[in-house]
Amino acid sequence: MALVVRLHKVRGQIEAIERLVIRDAACTEILNQVISSRNGLKSLADKIIHAHVRDCIENVRNPAQGRRNLRALITVINRYVA
Repeated sequence: MALVVRLHKVRGQIEAIERLVIRDAACTEILNQVISSRNGLKSLADKIIHAHVRDCIENVRNPAQGRRNLRALITVINRYVA
């Protein structure tokens, strides 16, 4: 549920960006909102990554599945930081 709350906050920030662009607001005002939404998405991604490590790698019962999950996570993180 906490992730959904974060998503709602980010959605509100994105909608605020749209309103700012429509009304031709100052670039700094728009960029501040973009930064806030980007930070919100980063925070969401961080929570998901930590949950994945805990639930799908550390606590997995099958070591082979844990290795597959780790490889998949590494692939995603490489895309995330690129």
